[in-house]
Amino acid sequence: MNTPIMKGKVCMITGASSGIGKATALGLADLEATVVAIMRKSEKSEAAFAEIKAKSQDSISMDADLSSQKSIRKLADDFNSKFERLDVLINNAGVNCSKRTLTVDGLETTFAVNVLAPFLLTNLLLQKLKTSAPSRIVNVSSDAANGAKLDFQNLQGEKKYGMFRSYGQSKLALNLITLEFARRLEGSGVTANFLHPGLVRTNLVRDLNPVAQALLSFVKLFFGSPEKGARTSIFLASSPEVEKVSGKYFAKEKETQAPEESYDEASAKRLWEKCAELTGPNQNLIQTAS
Repeated sequence: MNTPIMKGKVCMITGASSGIGKATALGLADLEATVVAIMRKSEKSEAAFAEIKAKSQDSISMDADLSSQKSIRKLADDFNSKFERLDVLINNAGVNCSKRTLTVDGLETTFAVNVLAPFLLTNLLLQKLKTSAPSRIVNVSSDAANGAKLDFQNLQGEKKYGMFRSYGQSKLALNLITLEFARRLEGSGVTANFLHPGLVRTNLVRDLNPVAQALLSFVKLFFGSPEKGARTSIFLASSPEVEKVSGKYFAKEKETQAPEESYDEASAKRLWEKCAELTGPNQNLIQTAS
C-alpha cells in the first residue's frame, strides 16, 4: 500500500471525517492521491483532515451537508471551479436513523443521504469524471441489502418506518442506482462499482436509546476496524486490476454476487426516474453514455 500509484490523481470521498471514510482517505493519501475530503465543519473533522494532509499535502477539505440538495449543488459547483479533473468519486457517507426524520428538503433522511445524495452528486460531477477518463465511481453499499425489498409506495417510510428496513432498502436502492450508472456510462471510460465493507466499528447508528446504544457498543467489539473496512474502497479506487471493470459488486477486495434484487433493470430504471424527480432540475443528469 506504500507505492505512490495514485500520484496526480484527484479522489473525492464523502464522509471522510471518521470511520471507513477517514480510513479510505488516509489510505489513498498514503498512495499520494490528492484527497478531496468531504466533511462537516467540526473539531473532529479538522483533526481528521490534519492527518490526511500530513500524508498528502495537496489534499483539501470541503464542507457539505449531504442531507441538503442545496449544499450538494454548492459542493459540486465549488469543486468544478477549483479542480481540472476528478479521477475517483467515492460515495461513502451514510446514515441509519432509528426514527423517521425529514431533511430541510422535506425528504426522509436515510433515503435522502444514502440514495439521493450519491445520485445527485455523481450526476453533478459526471462531466468532470468523463473528461478525466479513465475514472471511477465507487459506492459504499452494505450486505444489509440482503433480504430488502424496494417498495415504491414506501420509499421514504411514508406508510411505515423501521430503522433496519429503511436502511436495507436504501442500500438496495444504491445497488440499483450504481448498476444503472454502469449501464448508462458504458463506453465512456467511467466505471461504477459498489461494495460491502464488512461489519465495521463505526458511528453509523448514533440516535439509539442508551440501552440499545450500550448493547450495540458490546456487539461492535466483534466487528472489524475502519482500516479493514476501507480496504475494498481503496482497492476499487486504485487497483489497475479493476480499471476497466464496471457494474460489479465487491467484498474483501474480490468480486462477488450482490443480492438478487440489485440486478432488476426495470426497478433500476424506475428508481432512476424517481431520484431524478426528487432531486429537481438537473441539466447534468445522464441519459446515455454519450
